[in-house]
Amino acid sequence: MTRQARAGLAFTIPVLLGTLLVLVVPTAGALLLSVTDFDIYALADVHNLRFVGAGNYRELLQNPLFWHAVRNTLMFAGLGVPAAIGTSLIAALLVNSRTVRWKPVWRLLLFAPYVTTLVATALVWRYVLDTRTGLLNYGLALAGIAPVDWLGDPRFSIPATLVFIVWKAFGYNMMVFIAALSTVSHDLQDAARLDGAGAWARFRHVIMPAIGPALLLATVLSVANFLQVFTEPYVMTHGGPAQSTVTVLYFMFDQGFTWWNLGMASAVAVLLFAAILLLTGVQAQVAKRYEWL
Repeated sequence: MTRQARAGLAFTIPVLLGTLLVLVVPTAGALLLSVTDFDIYALADVHNLRFVGAGNYRELLQNPLFWHAVRNTLMFAGLGVPAAIGTSLIAALLVNSRTVRWKPVWRLLLFAPYVTTLVATALVWRYVLDTRTGLLNYGLALAGIAPVDWLGDPRFSIPATLVFIVWKAFGYNMMVFIAALSTVSHDLQDAARLDGAGAWARFRHVIMPAIGPALLLATVLSVANFLQVFTEPYVMTHGGPAQSTVTVLYFMFDQGFTWWNLGMASAVAVLLFAAILLLTGVQAQVAKRYEWL
């Protein structure tokens, strides 16, 4: 083995071991637990552990609360992903504009929510959306509008939570898009403008092909993140009102750490992993079709 190969192994093996310990082993453990009735009694005595095969999955698919959580999660993803991608792309285009001054300042301000502590900012937003003392309802009262129970009414709980999630997360995608936009030639855009191409035509035929891979990356990450929404509803609404913000991950947490039904919780984790993997594959195929890869 050459010296260069040994150096390569020295750098690669720690990463592979770390991946094995924090990703492969836990995933395999969750898969094994999902076919058992591992619960608090098995924690006390491993001899109480029984193999149930697909029993957890059958019970899970017959649980109305699980399907309610799936519907809520799909609503979060269906509304949140386009909102997060759209706002981050618009912000990136504005910040990247040659007419905008103080670009580093704007990038810092818009990216700051992403790097702030999630629980702390969720608590702040919870106070902002409070029915009686919240800043938002105070502004509505000045305009003569009756206060809205943003987090206590099932009609508004998901939209109100989504506004916070999008505000918190869009900064990362914005930075990805800014990096991609920096590779688009200004000469090419100027040539398209001289040929009579409007703003939309330049965006569609010049900018979009250049930022396609970045758009795919942001979409894949956003879909995976919105399918794993947990902390925001846990802190802001505790899954309420009337379980209107219970997501799949919230349901998994409840099964695993409230009822100590760890076998069922592992089955939820496996199904969620499979769903994210499937959607990622579909997104990759769509990207290939539109020549984004």
